Amino acid sequence: MKLLVIEDEVKLADYLRKGLTEEGFVVDVAHNGVDGLHLAMESDYELLVLDGMLPGIDGLSLLTALRQSKQTPVLMLTARVRVEDRVRGLQSGADDYLIKPFAFSELLARIQGLLRRAGPARAPGSATVLGLADLEIDLVRRKAMRAGRRLDLTAQEFSLLALFVRRQGEVLSRTEIAEQVWDMNFDSATNVVDVAIRRLRSKLDAPFEGTLLHTVRGMGYVLEVRNT
Repeated sequence: MKLLVIEDEVKLADYLRKGLTEEGFVVDVAHNGVDGLHLAMESDYELLVLDGMLPGIDGLSLLTALRQSKQTPVLMLTARVRVEDRVRGLQSGADDYLIKPFAFSELLARIQGLLRRAGPARAPGSATVLGLADLEIDLVRRKAMRAGRRLDLTAQEFSLLALFVRRQGEVLSRTEIAEQVWDMNFDSATNVVDVAIRRLRSKLDAPFEGTLLHTVRGMGYVLEVRNT
């Protein structure tokens, strides 16, 4: 799942990116309202984490502009504790509010709650339960099943599998996988992607009949059903 964090405090933004990435999300970050609004309008995100006080365009103005064309769930962050400020944010289109300072566990719980509530209302083509053959993956509840058995995946393994399921039938290069799952520039001297693929295969394919995750020599990997 892809999230956008719009936060001008660089240390806090980096902290949120790191924590959410470890939980299996793909996270983009903007440090001002202008860049944040551009990303929010041009890309499809499952949820926005939006600071109320931003340079360029403040959080409420950004939210008002966003709501003219998109209904992406928005969790607003603010240092303001007055009820009136929170009411203004909710009236402008925020789905939830979190006052700084906050515990990361509460932030994560609120994000998961918003994603669960948004799930049934998503438009066709943005389903939260996807599948291939006897594999089924629930993007909101963050669980995967194969042949009726739950797969015991780490957060990164789930994100990796979610990427393949969304792009099933497409050959994904190591570079693209690294950028999408780890939000990193790929270093061909490392084998982080190959190691992660091996670990995922040991849970996705090894215990079951039929291989779903295949290597395409010289190109990358693909998730698909192949006739043997």
